[in-house]
Amino acid sequence: MSEQPLNPSTAAAPDDDAADTAPAGPTAAGPTATDEAATGSTAADVAADEAAALRAASFERARRLRMEPRFPGGPAADPAGSHHERRIRSFQPRRSRVTTGQQDALERLWPKWGLDIDGRRVLDLTEMFDGLPVVLEIGFGMGEATAQMAADDPGTGILAVDVHTPGQGNLLGLADKAGSTNVRVANGDAVILLREMLAPESLDGLRVYFPDPWPKARHHKRRLIQPEFLDLVAPVLKPGAVVHCATDWEPYAEQMLEVLTAHPRFENTAADGGYAPRPAFRPLTRFEGQGLDKGHVVHDLLFARV
Repeated sequence: MSEQPLNPSTAAAPDDDAADTAPAGPTAAGPTATDEAATGSTAADVAADEAAALRAASFERARRLRMEPRFPGGPAADPAGSHHERRIRSFQPRRSRVTTGQQDALERLWPKWGLDIDGRRVLDLTEMFDGLPVVLEIGFGMGEATAQMAADDPGTGILAVDVHTPGQGNLLGLADKAGSTNVRVANGDAVILLREMLAPESLDGLRVYFPDPWPKARHHKRRLIQPEFLDLVAPVLKPGAVVHCATDWEPYAEQMLEVLTAHPRFENTAADGGYAPRPAFRPLTRFEGQGLDKGHVVHDLLFARV
């Protein structure tokens, strides 16, 4: 399962169409000595200016493309746009092929069950989920586990966040097939959702299953479970609401345990202060099974908001 986590913000590669249509550089003859004397520019200066203009045009074109939805009425490519700060992200947006079934689900169900995380409004979860208690799930991958949890517990609403378009379509399709009406799919950055769009004490739980472990030391700052993240989470959770994390990456499990234990707003539900057994409501996912086959040890952490 992937982390949602959230708002695609990495710079796009220069666009090939822009490169084909924009000037490639100075003319074949090049600037003359008289031209250089008159303008104070050398051939290198002219080339640098034209290259800068080409890059600016390419990035502007890429920005416009990111703002356009991939499907009419579907999830936006960059829902928060430029009105929120650029910062280190805990997720890496991916572009991959959307199947016909996923596209059909997005086109039919996104207007009903989907929302873009634009940071411009506060969600009314009571209205959205018809009064059900609501848990937030960050990073649901292809949505199989989320769909199963929704079907097994129709009395709980699941607000599921991810940025992977095929996964969004897949989850919508699975929920629809199962007849589950307690799932809503949010597209974008979960940090913006937590900070800008959720009312205080509006959530009954948080689930973060198998987030990107960012294993390289220089990337640890990108891990989602950090003190600053928990500072955002605590106010929107009801007292007693549980943060449930799971990972098969041992060093990340150790960091999660350390960070959650140290935070004053959370208390470990495990009597020994360590990891918890896998709760029956969390399905054994395909991703998890692959890790177990490789000898990975999966750790669950359940901390209550105090």
